[in-house]
Amino acid sequence: MSQYHQEEEMLEHLTGGEFERTPVPQSRLKGWKSFIGMYAGEHAAGTEFMIGPLFLTAGVSAFDLIVGLLLGNLLAVLSWRFLTAEIAVKNRLTLYYQLEKICGKTLVTGYNLANGVLFCFLAGAMITVSATAVGIPFDMPMPKLTDTLPNGTTWIVIVILIGALISIIAAKGYDTVSKAANWMSPVIVVAFIACGVVALDQLGVSSFAEFWKIWGEGSDPFPGQIKFTFWHVVIWSWFANAAMHVGMSDLSVFRYAKEAHSGWTTAAGMYVGHYMAWIAAALLYAVYLKSPEAQAFLNNGEAPPVAPGPLAHNAIGIFGIIAVVLAGWTTANPTIYRAGLAFQAILPKLSTFKVTLLAGTIATIAGLFPAFAMKLLGFVALYGFILAPFGAVIVFEHFYHKRVGIIKNYAEVANLSFNKSVFWAWAVSFGIFYFISIKFEVFLSFVTLPAWLLCGILFLVFSKRFQKRS
Repeated sequence: MSQYHQEEEMLEHLTGGEFERTPVPQSRLKGWKSFIGMYAGEHAAGTEFMIGPLFLTAGVSAFDLIVGLLLGNLLAVLSWRFLTAEIAVKNRLTLYYQLEKICGKTLVTGYNLANGVLFCFLAGAMITVSATAVGIPFDMPMPKLTDTLPNGTTWIVIVILIGALISIIAAKGYDTVSKAANWMSPVIVVAFIACGVVALDQLGVSSFAEFWKIWGEGSDPFPGQIKFTFWHVVIWSWFANAAMHVGMSDLSVFRYAKEAHSGWTTAAGMYVGHYMAWIAAALLYAVYLKSPEAQAFLNNGEAPPVAPGPLAHNAIGIFGIIAVVLAGWTTANPTIYRAGLAFQAILPKLSTFKVTLLAGTIATIAGLFPAFAMKLLGFVALYGFILAPFGAVIVFEHFYHKRVGIIKNYAEVANLSFNKSVFWAWAVSFGIFYFISIKFEVFLSFVTLPAWLLCGILFLVFSKRFQKRS
């Protein structure tokens, strides 16, 4: 064995095998096939069973949904390819270690904590989704759209068992997460297609014109939901994964890519998952809305429940239950893995396995509360708005540090634990646009891009000023 490979094996041993604080070595790089399965699995998954129906509760029209998703998902793919993947293959570092070099240990600890907890909440929502399927044979009462607390002992037991199993798989590391996604994603994709075809038959659709009429010109939103227009769909679908692409979280994934072209594999997730699967799931809910049970809710002024398990089971039977369980799994799995990396940056003395189990425990607790899943559209918008501007710091430094004349990775070079340039850039951009959102009732996804751009620009301005003083 060469000295080079001996050093690589030693490095892998010292970092727990996940290279949390070192660049990924050449021998561990992966081709595009490793990413296409993971992205197809992660994004044709549990969130899709929730988001598709939630679009209907927001009263979208046919044009807004179909054309808006085409454009929004394209913008998301371009963000992954030309920002996230481009930077990831240059540095080959996790988001958390890259930010530590720029922000300093103290500042990035706060970010890592927020990032990890928000990831756990998202994974918890997916555990909730899987639980709605597992609970069917036990005649478990399904959570309503307005529920926040657990609705019974059966619900609690099922969520805990699913959460424990998912957490153990995630704790095994990236290779295990990737293999699980590659195995499950084809099953889930077939299930979504089957659900869509059966739902069309149940709705009596035999032409494109009849399909178009399912949504028609849209409707008033359900009680407690906001009205979605074309631009709501475009911007929300672009920034549904804002933390992952413009927020740079997927540096942790694409650092394993042989080249930046692997960023195009995210299209498998966007157009199989965030297009076909969202529409198929919406069709399932459209079928349910015609049922006497749903009509009874609407007649009483209540929003009918959104429970993915029963919706899929109504369309394709036992296969639907299996598909929903796996769908929740393939989203929660890599999400818990990412959360574990965030916590590992805070607790470097603990192994990746242990911190990922910690993340899984938090996710499982979150999964007990249906509100994270039932309010997924709003939660995802808030999640992206909080975290995405930190990605702007990495992007603007990477592309403009030479032109502006600032030192790259300044916290590491100057031995700073708290880079004021980063903190004030984020605080000012967050404060201004969150105030605008609250004061003028602007949907958070609409102000995510302005906040991201302002944070990046302010970071360059403040860095120039503070570094000159130093």
